[in-house]
Amino acid sequence: MAKQSWKGSAQLSPVPCVLVSSGTVEKPNVFTVGWTGIINSQPPRLYVSIRPERYSYELIKESRELVVNLPTSAMTRSVDLCGVKSGRDMDKFEKCGFTATEGWQVSAPVIDECPIALECKVFDIIPLGTHDMFLCDIVAVDVEESLLDEKGKLRMEKCNLIAYSHGDYMALGKKLGSFGYSVRKKRNIRKK
Repeated sequence: MAKQSWKGSAQLSPVPCVLVSSGTVEKPNVFTVGWTGIINSQPPRLYVSIRPERYSYELIKESRELVVNLPTSAMTRSVDLCGVKSGRDMDKFEKCGFTATEGWQVSAPVIDECPIALECKVFDIIPLGTHDMFLCDIVAVDVEESLLDEKGKLRMEKCNLIAYSHGDYMALGKKLGSFGYSVRKKRNIRKK
């Protein structure tokens, strides 16, 4: 397969497409983030990289709390708006019809319309260049009960989540396999 060599750039794709909320339930703010991910399992930790000029940057730096809300494909238009408009200029919760609810462990608002939300407390901020990386402990996870099966297992495929891929929003949901399926032994099933 023929390939070209390009200079180093941020070409990892797809990436999560999340709504990061900050502020308070009374005065909520939200913006769209693609530079985020899990950095540790125990304790559960994630990072969010934020440009210092963003309105949310100062809110999060001051409170040291944020919520990573996982939006559905039905919310894509609002996700885009929250990424291109500033909370300095408009109330994006009101504009998008989002409901700010109290978290279990943080004062930053949870977006009620998102099926899953990760409540986070910042434990470090690392300047990297264009962005500062906020390292966070995940202190609570809010899960919509309708996504749980009869055994209490989270059925992520029911969430209709989205991802961001080189300028485009993509729908997720088609299961291709599960962890370890490539090495799992096949069961011998007796036929009667």
